[in-house]
Amino acid sequence: MDVPLYAWFAVLAAIVAMLAIDLFAHRRAHVIGVREALGWSIVWVLTGITFGIVVWNAWGAEYGQQYFAGYLIEKSLAVDNVFVWAIIFASFAVPREYQHRVLFLGVLGALVLRGLFIAAGAALIENFSWVLYVFAAFLIITGIRMLLTRNEHVHPERSRTLKLFRRFVPTTDAYYGQRFLIRRAGVIVATPLLAVLVLVEVTDVIFAVDSIPAIFAVTTEPFLVFTANAFAILGLRAMYFLLADLIHRFTYLKLGLALVLVWVGVKMALLDVFYIPTPVSLAVVATIITVSITASLIATRGQGRHEVAATPAGMFRIATDAELAEAEPAFGRSRELTRT
Repeated sequence: MDVPLYAWFAVLAAIVAMLAIDLFAHRRAHVIGVREALGWSIVWVLTGITFGIVVWNAWGAEYGQQYFAGYLIEKSLAVDNVFVWAIIFASFAVPREYQHRVLFLGVLGALVLRGLFIAAGAALIENFSWVLYVFAAFLIITGIRMLLTRNEHVHPERSRTLKLFRRFVPTTDAYYGQRFLIRRAGVIVATPLLAVLVLVEVTDVIFAVDSIPAIFAVTTEPFLVFTANAFAILGLRAMYFLLADLIHRFTYLKLGLALVLVWVGVKMALLDVFYIPTPVSLAVVATIITVSITASLIATRGQGRHEVAATPAGMFRIATDAELAEAEPAFGRSRELTRT
């Protein structure tokens, strides 16, 4: 696949532009409702599909199918990421109007980190082809482990990352608007929102370890791996606000994701023995995800939306007006802080 340099710059420019538009649209803290989340989700999905059509027309059906297979895998695995975010937010009692800022920076960090992971993975595959078999074994083992532990729950309050953060970073127990750092009595301290952001970033790194080898199972083209990841990730914020209150209804999704990982691992392991066409792989992944979601919704029909229940990671509150008045920005000139 011959990808000119200007295509890379065009994609990066488009991603930056979309991030800027999203940031501008959510520049003021507010609770994002289901209707708004649905609208943005449609926008992001259509953007990813449109790019796939561009790839299909520019480089042919095979690469177009590889992109869509990778996009579907990343989008499916991202749902599990969304559910973990919901538990983290519930554990820290993060006000809904502050959650978008955390997710925006989390997604921005995820794009950078995944770009580095993809570059490293592509370099390894190019120089050591046997790495594909390592990826295959890892995916199969991860899928089986996910299958066996699918009923276990995430406990952010027990996270080693959180323990290290609290040990080395002085943190308040109050939220000062959307700020991650404030200056109090001349000392810079973190707000709980920074701890949440760190957990979100670490969580994405953990998920990337699974998802990036999975996408290499359907395409080894760095351009397709990166763009499928990027366009799937860009819609994660909207997906979160759309699905966060419906976690309890996706009872069989974890099972479906585990089967997807095992499937792509087997496909990668058989690469030099038996070639599985991309359309077949795409159809299998789509069928597994569709069946798992449909079965989940049927099994939980009649259940409405409700917030996620999670074990508290501490006692958190909103800073009072007096505390806001006493606090100062961590950097820059002193001025009174506001809740936004």
